[in-house]
Amino acid sequence: MTLDNHCKEKISIEVIRTLVTKFADFPDEHATNRNAPFHEAFLEAFTDKFDGKVTDTPMLISLSSWLHGLNTTLGQSFFEKTSHILCSGYKKEFKNMLQISTAQQIAISNIIKELKNDERKPNLAEEERLIYLDNTNHNNSISNFTVDCFFDDNETVVAIELKTVKPNSGIFKNEKEKILSAKAGLQNQHPDKKILYFLGFPFDPQSDTKTGYNKDSFMNYSVDCKKFFAIDEILLADELWNFLSGEIDTMQQILDIINEIATPQFMASFRLLTDNSKKQTSDYKEQLLKWNLFSELELVENDSHIQSCIANDKKLQRTYRKIPFDSQGNYQWERFNDLIKLLNN
Repeated sequence: MTLDNHCKEKISIEVIRTLVTKFADFPDEHATNRNAPFHEAFLEAFTDKFDGKVTDTPMLISLSSWLHGLNTTLGQSFFEKTSHILCSGYKKEFKNMLQISTAQQIAISNIIKELKNDERKPNLAEEERLIYLDNTNHNNSISNFTVDCFFDDNETVVAIELKTVKPNSGIFKNEKEKILSAKAGLQNQHPDKKILYFLGFPFDPQSDTKTGYNKDSFMNYSVDCKKFFAIDEILLADELWNFLSGEIDTMQQILDIINEIATPQFMASFRLLTDNSKKQTSDYKEQLLKWNLFSELELVENDSHIQSCIANDKKLQRTYRKIPFDSQGNYQWERFNDLIKLLNN
């Protein structure tokens, strides 16, 4: 099944915001980092490898820095916000909110020690049996932590840590200990609900296809992953995005949205959508449809009615004249909400 228009629109807006931000800091020939003596000295050894591929070492260094920034933006912003859109979730901080018993604390310590020493294999059901103890003496606060994507309903509590596909060595022991403590604390807080806690990876870098994945191979590729985590504690690539959306082929649908927007004509199209004098043109409306901006299209299609409702109201006149996106590429939802109300008058 396909994602609904509301979901497509919100993901599209995140794509637009990400692109506007990265266009703003893209290096040009006047902005390259020309004083990087150590990088340039080491790169001299690769001159023959660069032949015919790289003609400007300072630009290469600047582009590497820019690409690192893009990776950070995707990991810390785009993936998180897209996950929230798909599941109606949010980023949640737990500060002095969860408590566990001494017995649970001991059980968790024993599990971590035995996993580390290869005295046990990861086993989700067995670990839950050990940490979900039937007692009410929860007098130990667990360390504060933040969940990248959190949501719950009447039956289930779901927490997902979104991770880079090339995690640092040693990360899995710390994550496992945190997750066991968090699951025990969440179970104490929600005794009638099922607690699900996953590590989520947005794609599989080893896959031959964009949306494909081999979880067993990926876990072998990630140092110590199999030592501390069972395969059913990991959500990878399309499996992750399908779990969040409750649909199928979600990752491909996200990529399709990005591919429609992220073209060499992006900035020209974005400038068109920030020119109010063009909003009654066919190009403007077609661009809104192409980028799944259904809310803005509704305003444009009801423009005459909105203007008649505004009349001589100075405040609404100013709101009406605002452009849909700010300079950072954020869609101005407050403007939309103020104008859409007029259609109900």
